[in-house]
Amino acid sequence: MKVEIYSDVVCPWCYIGHARFARAVERYRARGGEVEVGLRPFQLAPDAESTGSPLLTWAAAKFGGEERARQMFAHVTQVAAQDGLEMRFDRAVHANTLDAHRLIQIAGEQGRGEEALYRLFAAHFTDGLDVGSREVLATIATDLDVKADLDGPGGTEQVRQELTRARALGVSSVPLFLFEGQFAVSGAQPEDTLLAALEEVAERTGQTPKATGEATEEATGKAAETGGEACDDGHCAV
Repeated sequence: MKVEIYSDVVCPWCYIGHARFARAVERYRARGGEVEVGLRPFQLAPDAESTGSPLLTWAAAKFGGEERARQMFAHVTQVAAQDGLEMRFDRAVHANTLDAHRLIQIAGEQGRGEEALYRLFAAHFTDGLDVGSREVLATIATDLDVKADLDGPGGTEQVRQELTRARALGVSSVPLFLFEGQFAVSGAQPEDTLLAALEEVAERTGQTPKATGEATEEATGKAAETGGEACDDGHCAV
């Protein structure tokens, strides 16, 4: 089964959603299922500038004040901790993620895409690094033993094509899980729900193992939304 995951490396619910989906895939594979995961880019703030400014400052202006931003951060930090993820919003900086997505694309071509994705999540949410900085990205690439010259055009065209495809599909919030190009589940759904989605799609498409009976939403040319916690350009769920 092919599953494409649209996400942004500065989206906290994407970090959580990826972690939950990875565990669901492990369980699905243990039952004999086969999954091919494709990482797809999405930019929550495509016009963002990487200046090293605190994320809290940007979030306060975006979401209605510092108190509201802190409430939002506190909630997602608590949820992330329950999934074994550390989020330090007191360190996080606002960043443009185009080059980060290019690094994921380049790393993916070298078989290290998921490693790059998780390293970027940790860099942004735990380490307080600027994932829009090419110097930071070059260090991450070196740590992963990935050959990436981000001063050149590498990965740019592929990422822009995928961003265009996301808009054509109607993707407006992330994470979004697109199963077999037909069925979509939106948001950082619980692990059990994601496993049920894998099984349901397997049944619908004639694959094994059989479904447990919990259905996904079908996407008919547009990405479906199911109410899981997610981020879009206007807000993050709290």
